[in-house]
Order: sequence, then C-alpha cells, then structure tokens
Amino acid sequence: MTNASSGIAWIDTLARVSDASADLARADGDGPALYPVLQLRSDLVFPRMVTPLMVGREESLIAIEVAMDQDHVLVAVGQRDPSDQAPSSEDFYSVGVEVKILRQLRMPDGSTSILVQGRERVKVVQMVEEGSFLSAVVETIWEPTQDSSVISGAEPLMRAALKMFERCVVLNPALGDEAYVAALNASDPGWLADLIASALSADLAAKQEILETFDPLERLQRVTVLLGRDLDLLELEARIRSRVQDELDKSQREYFLREQLRAIQRELGESDEQGREVADLRHKLQVADLPPLARAKAEEELRRLSTMPPFAPEISMVRTYLEWLIDLPWRQATEDNMDLQHAASVLAENHYGLQEAKDRILEHIAVRKLAGDKMRTPILCLVGPPGTGKTSMGRSVAQALGRMFVRVSIGGVRDEAEIRGHRRTYVGSMPGRIIQAMRTAGTVNPVVMLDEVDKLGQDVRGDPSAALLEVLDP
Repeated sequence: MTNASSGIAWIDTLARVSDASADLARADGDGPALYPVLQLRSDLVFPRMVTPLMVGREESLIAIEVAMDQDHVLVAVGQRDPSDQAPSSEDFYSVGVEVKILRQLRMPDGSTSILVQGRERVKVVQMVEEGSFLSAVVETIWEPTQDSSVISGAEPLMRAALKMFERCVVLNPALGDEAYVAALNASDPGWLADLIASALSADLAAKQEILETFDPLERLQRVTVLLGRDLDLLELEARIRSRVQDELDKSQREYFLREQLRAIQRELGESDEQGREVADLRHKLQVADLPPLARAKAEEELRRLSTMPPFAPEISMVRTYLEWLIDLPWRQATEDNMDLQHAASVLAENHYGLQEAKDRILEHIAVRKLAGDKMRTPILCLVGPPGTGKTSMGRSVAQALGRMFVRVSIGGVRDEAEIRGHRRTYVGSMPGRIIQAMRTAGTVNPVVMLDEVDKLGQDVRGDPSAALLEVLDP
C-alpha cells in the first residue's frame, strides 16, 4: 500500500468511526481519539521517555506512514504473545502509550527505524481492523495529582531506587550515564518509576504490569522490586567476569614470564629440555585418571618443576615423583571371578594333593563371595618347607579369581624403608616394595605374594616387620 492510499484508508476509517460515535472526536483534548497502532513485541515505550525502535512488521510500517501523513502520533501497544506473527485485535494489552514520532529513517532491508517520545498512558477502548493496519480508539489515563506532602513522603523510596539504579548503571555500561543523570532530575515518583522501568532488562509482561500501575508510589515500589532482581543478576555477572578476568590475567602473566625465561635460556645457549619434559608430564597428567587429591598434589609438583632452574638438584627427585604418581593404577581394577567350581578346577589342574590348603582357599573365596564389600579381605598365610608349591599356589589363586599376580620377595630385607618407602629428600629414593608391585601389576587389586617372610632381618635402620605390619594391618 502506498502512502497516499494509506492516508485515504486512514481518513475513511476515522470518518466511519466518527459517524458511529459522536464522542470520538477530541474537541477539548480530553475525549476519546483514534490513532494508528504501533505493535510492540520486545519492549515498551513509557510516558516522557524518548525511545528508538526498529520496526519491520508490515502493519506497523503502514501505521507509521499513516501517522507521518497526519500529526506524527501513534498508540504504542504491547502484544500479549510476542511469538504470534499474525495477532488479532484481542491479542494486545488494553493499556498503551500515546507516542509522537520525532524521527524516521528507512533502512535498506525495508525496515524502518523511528525515534519516538512517549506522552501519556492511554486505555484502548476499541481496536479497529482496517485491512493493512490496526487503529485504536483510546482515552487518556491521567495520573492522580501529587501534592508536596505525597512527594515528600516518597523521598526515601526515591533515594533507595536511585541508589540501586546508580549501581546498575555502574555494572551495566550499556545503560549510559545519561540515564542516571535523567533519573536524578526526575521530580516525582511516577516519572522516576517510568524512567527506570524503561531502562530495565525485564520482559515485556513485567514492564506491562508497571505500565498498568497508575498510582505513582505503588509503581515505584514495583519498579524497585524489579530493579533489585536486575541488580542481583548484574552483580552475579560482574563476579563471574572478575573471576574469569583474574584467571586470564594470571595465565597471560605466566605466559609472558615463561617466554622471557625461554628467551634468556636461548641467549645463554641453554637447551629447553626441561620445558619439553614439563610439557610431556603435563600431557600425561591430563590423560591420567587420578583421584582429586593425587591430581592436586601432582599439579602442585608440576608447577614447582616448571619454575625450577635447569640445574636445580631437586629436578630429578620431583620428576621421578611425578612419574610414579602418573604411572600408578589408581582406578584400574580387574573384575573378580567368584565361581567356586572354576576356582576348584584351576587349583586341581595346577596342584596335586595339598587338599587342606585348597579347601582353605576355596573357603576364603566363598566367604568373600557371600560378604561382598562388607568385610576386609583377610590375608592368607601359606606355610611349608621350600619347594612345596607355596608361590605357585598363590599364582593359581590369582588365575582362579581373574586377577593379576605379582611376587614380592622380602627375604633378607633389613631396612624398613624398603617396605614403607624412602624419604623424598634422599638421592635415589623410591616407593616401597608394595607400591612397586602394584605399578608392575597395573591394577589396584592384584594378588600380591609376599615371599620368604620368615627371612626378614633387623638392624639399626629399623624393623621391617613392624613396617610390614603397618602395611598389612586391616
């Protein structure tokens, strides 16, 4: 529809509505009037607020052209369901705002950008569907007159709202300082409520509730509640941004210092072998399935290693410690085969005789099958002269259960550090024999055969049997 045809349709609509009701013509400025409807889906316009709008819907574009041909006045009305692409007259709220178009700018994509200023709240008396656009018969809603005592009584609420709005402006630079300056110059609670509501990021329904609150004090109270919710979200976003920025700053600082260190090493002719080792350990640590405490300790040691000078005496010790942490089977476990018939057949196949020992082993497996995880696994002690099959019996138990088997010979051990592990400060320190066996087995639940227990020694470096009791005591 062209501008001329839109103007003719608008004049015809006005004439027919005027003929139907003699009260539609606003003679003294207080009676009903007929205006084109500007349909709003994402935001609202409030009285006395200057608001930019981007319009793309055909009905609203025609309404704008009609208004530009007349007195530049529209009625901005919110749509109840913003997703409805073809709303009828019943799909709009009954309270809107009379607005005046201050500026119009046509965009290359066919849409139109307009700058409007809200005038007064209006009540939609009747919607008129005129083919290509909607018009509305409206009546102005006048706010109750506020004397000085009412405004004076609202000052505490106004100050509280201004303080919260100031904080919102600080946290959300998109609002701009101009919004806060305008709020400072608001002389009454109704004006302040409309100004803050127009700046809030609330949805259309919440803003419509503010628009339909005609009492200024009540309107400011509702706006303060919405302002508090908005402020809580902004403060949460600010805290999240601050944490993220701190992490980024820390990472950038570490990266800068590491690059400087590499440059200095290149100038000194030193190789970056340590950097490659640290990178390799970091990659292994990322793919390793460590429990939280072990991972935290490993990351701490890795940070120490990355900051050590190339010839620091502790480098080898820390690197060995990290390699052991990464290589241990923290979560790798085999599933037990608790079939007693299978266990009996394995024992019978591998050993002739020894029926008493076989029965005790089968009894042990049966008890574990019934008790499940409710009991700590007891330790089986195999006693006999050399060559009677004690070690091979332990290997058969592992085969029957489907577990890995590892033999630890502790005959002649005189240092308790061989069992418990050496202190890390010692050169060539290593974990104890039990941890070494678990690393060799590759699982956390192997069958460990402690061989030649009767040949443990004792000297001034401690009693290995006491350390062994500490390891094996359930």
